[in-house]
Amino acid sequence: MMTIIITAAAAAVLSGVAGYFLIPVLRALKAGQSILQIGPTWHNVKSGTPMMGGLMFIAAVAVCMVVCAFFMQDYSALFVLAMALCFGFIGFLDDFTKLKFKRNLGLTSLQKAMLQMAVSALFLYLMYTSGFMTTDLYIPFVNVTIALHPMLYIFFAMFVMVGCVNAVNLTDGVDGLCGLVTIPVMVFFTAAAVAMEKMDLALLPAAMVGALCAYLIYNWHPAKVFMGDTGSLFLGGIVCGMAFALDMPLILVLVGIIYIGETLSVIIQVTYFKLTHGKRIFKMSPIHHHFEMCGWKEEKICLVFAGITALFCLIAWFAISGRPQPALF
Repeated sequence: MMTIIITAAAAAVLSGVAGYFLIPVLRALKAGQSILQIGPTWHNVKSGTPMMGGLMFIAAVAVCMVVCAFFMQDYSALFVLAMALCFGFIGFLDDFTKLKFKRNLGLTSLQKAMLQMAVSALFLYLMYTSGFMTTDLYIPFVNVTIALHPMLYIFFAMFVMVGCVNAVNLTDGVDGLCGLVTIPVMVFFTAAAVAMEKMDLALLPAAMVGALCAYLIYNWHPAKVFMGDTGSLFLGGIVCGMAFALDMPLILVLVGIIYIGETLSVIIQVTYFKLTHGKRIFKMSPIHHHFEMCGWKEEKICLVFAGITALFCLIAWFAISGRPQPALF
């Protein structure tokens, strides 16, 4: 337990220090965010706020995990980290494209989807062949495990991973939201890994908790920096990577309730808009913008959404608490 606390604290310090030096550099490079014209009008004041701030917590977590792997001589968590870094690099390409052409849209949806599918397939293949992941589908609450054919499981997992990563990305819409919502998710995965006696995996989400807490110092409203797709896709990679590394992908339905809600709000809005030729269910999607349009402050949205996530993470803990021991290793 002390190792977990030290890792989280070290990541917090590294992330905070990295942010102190990174933000002035991003400002000097004019790496400012462009704001969508269709977004809330009061977001226009955020135009020019440095993006790619996710680099601060990415660097902090990467350093901590490499050091931990060296001393513990256990490299399973590095598979998850490497996969998340690949997703983060896709986000970096997207952010770089936005900055280069001075627009809010970066890579095309097809380009991002193809790259994300490739990263997901490689990660799942390496995890499975290295023995760090099974193809048994664990069902929470009922504590039943269903053995699936490896190809079927990997095919299913690829779409879950890509969907999860992009859902986390959609959540990054108001100051502090994505970071604050992801903290209870990382606390859950830390506790679950400890309960399963997978200390190597427990250190990765623990480091993320510390790094995100420090990041929120700079990202809380009014934000001094945005994580950009660089940070949000990296976070999405950690979230889904931990779920699969712990052989509990279906738990994402609970711990990722806000991510799912954000995604569904977009799907429902677009579908209804097309079917009704212009009518809307929400004032704006993703749903955090709907609440903004209803008069909620950004801080209130963050705290409520994070509270909902924490509640569902607690439910998720009870959902896996009766998991048979043989399925944990």
